Amino acid sequence: MKISANHLEPIDWRSFSPENSSQDAHYKIIGVDEVGRGCLAGPVYAAAVSFNSDILSNLVTDSKLLSEKRREELAKEIQHHHQVGIGFATVEEIDEINILQASLLAMRRAVESLGAISGHVLIDGNKKIPGMSTKFQQTPIVKGDLRVSLISAASIVAKVTRDQLMKELALSYPQYGFEAHKGYSTAAHKASISAHGPCLVHRKTFAGVKEHLSL
Repeated sequence: MKISANHLEPIDWRSFSPENSSQDAHYKIIGVDEVGRGCLAGPVYAAAVSFNSDILSNLVTDSKLLSEKRREELAKEIQHHHQVGIGFATVEEIDEINILQASLLAMRRAVESLGAISGHVLIDGNKKIPGMSTKFQQTPIVKGDLRVSLISAASIVAKVTRDQLMKELALSYPQYGFEAHKGYSTAAHKASISAHGPCLVHRKTFAGVKEHLSL
């Protein structure tokens, strides 16, 4: 299916089901998205979601458009009613292979953690995931987190999962305010790096961090 990037019309995830999907009980339609790509600190996380029913399929949108409370509520419901896989790439992997490749790696790990044998993976963005089994078709969808409920669900779970980790890291590194900005490049975060120098969970190859490594 050719996906237009010029419009934000919703796309029904069911339209990606093969005509003979009933012949393969293991075939799954999977939405995947990552979060934390633009951060200065912390790992990049991804979630993969496969719906078991229509529950919540019309109630989700891009995680960035929801309040923190609403995201947390929906993430719990999504994980309760549907199949969810989580993957991440570490700060060390980000610095070694670059953030794009680390994001794709996190997405592959998220899909693999679902335990699916075959299916069709719907990916937010314009890149396919390297290293995926040939038993999975892949369709990148620009603005997929706004257009495909499966990808929206994945974006919500990924965001909530990563935010929780950053709140936990804030306990070990209170001087950086991770609980507030979650590692993103805010003025307060950059000021804290300038004042204290980077910590172990900062991305050493990123502008805003690397120039302060001597501290």
